[in-house]
Amino acid sequence: MEILSSILRGMSDFIWGIPMLVLLFGTHLFMTGRLRLIQRYTFKAIKMSFTADEGSEGEISQFGALATALAATIGTGNIIGVSTAVALGGPGAVLWCWFTGLFGIATKYSESLLAVKFRTKTDDGRVVGGPMYTIERGLKCRWLAVVFAAFTIFATFGAGCTVQSHAISDVIYTTFGTSVFVSGAVITCLTAVVILGGVKTISKVCEKLVPFMALFYIISCIAILWINREFLVPAVLLIIRSAFTPQAAAGGFAGSTMMTACRYGMARGLFSNESGLGTAPIAAASAQTKNPVRQAMISMTGTFWDTVIVCAMTGIVVVSSMLHVPEAYTGVADDALTRIAFGQLPSVGNYALTASLSIFAFTTILGWSFYGERCMEYLFGKKSVLIYRLAFLAVLFIGAVTSLEIIWNFSDLMNGLMAFPNLISILFLSKIVVEETKYYLWDGRLHHDAASHNF
Repeated sequence: MEILSSILRGMSDFIWGIPMLVLLFGTHLFMTGRLRLIQRYTFKAIKMSFTADEGSEGEISQFGALATALAATIGTGNIIGVSTAVALGGPGAVLWCWFTGLFGIATKYSESLLAVKFRTKTDDGRVVGGPMYTIERGLKCRWLAVVFAAFTIFATFGAGCTVQSHAISDVIYTTFGTSVFVSGAVITCLTAVVILGGVKTISKVCEKLVPFMALFYIISCIAILWINREFLVPAVLLIIRSAFTPQAAAGGFAGSTMMTACRYGMARGLFSNESGLGTAPIAAASAQTKNPVRQAMISMTGTFWDTVIVCAMTGIVVVSSMLHVPEAYTGVADDALTRIAFGQLPSVGNYALTASLSIFAFTTILGWSFYGERCMEYLFGKKSVLIYRLAFLAVLFIGAVTSLEIIWNFSDLMNGLMAFPNLISILFLSKIVVEETKYYLWDGRLHHDAASHNF
């Protein structure tokens, strides 16, 4: 296991080197510029997300697609991901994670627009899409589409499966002492009940759980920030300062350089908000929407909620807590920082974190299982979906009792590998993104049906 973990860590470090960071953040900045700061429409998009496009083609509602994507993004990345980013990259990793989300809104918008633009219908009338269809139909590059789909399937077993089940079983064991085998079995059974019902069942469950879990977690974070109120300004200043300068190991913080802060902040940011990863567009492609721009705008709000709000709050909670009670963080595991911060809530802290993390991780499992199904169907046909579901459930149980380091290294590696073809497609098809945005958004045709316009 140690040898395997070392190999995966080496491969992950290579993938997440300077080329990947430049490609990822460069795409975020490039699309932000080409789309004239599309982020300025965020609040307009939030309002749109609660309005259904009646009579439009698609399998699920616009909000259902957003909820499914948010279910997959608001998860352990917001809690454990931020914790490990701070532990490995120092406080500055929080700012790079936030930057990845802020500028990543433009990338999430772009990939979702392309997914709806190039989606297609199956023989039985279902609407399907995602980067694999965008790459094949837009770039005319079938082999690269296959590469993306294959890496996505592997990634679902990491980021969307083992990471989540391990997080649930570990936090339940820490809080209640329940065997990881028992919690792993319960997680697997609950997941089976939902995913065997297909995308509509997954969407309905996510629509109910996502708003509740996000609100509950945010309220808990606000309570901790109130407890740490004297350390809020110092925490924010430390995050900003250490994002661009070396951070010495002191006061419970890991020693880090700007490169390590950037590397872990961006890696965990991508893991959290998935902007550029190519997963959320798979859900966006199934949405009932009048035109690609409307769903793209709704999809980009997912990154805003996930990283700009939730991850930022988690990061400030962790750093302010480390300044408030530095002795509590001496010699602790990388993934324990958020748990210690929540421990400051009298009596209910650990229970609040356990509930938040368990629901976050469970809905993430549901969202990623849907992504894997769509990629499996793209590669091998609809009959292969049942095989995938059974394999997913088996790996889900294994993840509950597996070493965390191996899981995170594997997840980072797969996320990086699947991001490459997706980011390439966004850059090469950026002209289409701009043209669609001009026609529907900038020229005032946001409520027009896509059938009335073709490039």
